[in-house]
Amino acid sequence: MSKIIVSPSILSADFANLERDIKKVENAGADWIHVDVMDGHFVPNITIGAPVVKSLRPVTDLILDVHLMIENPEKYIDDFIKAGADIITFHYEAITPDNISDLIYKIKEKDVKAGLSIKPKTSPEDILKYLPELDMLLVMTVEPGFGGQKFMQDCAEKIKTIKKHAPENLIIQVDGGINNETAKICTQYGATSLVAGNYIYKSDDIKQAILSLKN
Repeated sequence: MSKIIVSPSILSADFANLERDIKKVENAGADWIHVDVMDGHFVPNITIGAPVVKSLRPVTDLILDVHLMIENPEKYIDDFIKAGADIITFHYEAITPDNISDLIYKIKEKDVKAGLSIKPKTSPEDILKYLPELDMLLVMTVEPGFGGQKFMQDCAEKIKTIKKHAPENLIIQVDGGINNETAKICTQYGATSLVAGNYIYKSDDIKQAILSLKN
């Protein structure tokens, strides 16, 4: 089995103490830091933008895994690249399909990894043709927009289809309701990266929580 990349979501961190909470997961064995960007249009919530990513960049050497849950992501890609994002994932549903390949190329030509995300109602067959162009495919196992939702196993089953058609080096990430039990389901299906917010940040033992997702 591939090494599982754990990317704690700072959506569940204390926003008044982001540096402290990033250091907490970094010291506990996190691989990446997952940054949820929401605009109040594509999803019914507003979180943070490129200036916060820029302020986080100097405080950690971990990969900043930036998930854009926003409309018109093409307008903001350059801002997040300049801010120091290492991976930028945008939503299949937020952009005209004709423009997806161009946006992937635009991200990758700046030496940033490109990810594409699909919401629960999107079929994996819709995005298979993009897999060879991508560095990462993110399967949402909750409706994007809020932390703490219940894991949808039928969405996780999309991983099997994606794995079957994916190039060997494609990272398959899952986000939504991830804990030690749902993580096992996802990794058995072929996921190689797990995003977890509440499960990690609300744990009494953050190091053990992260370790439980890797095993």
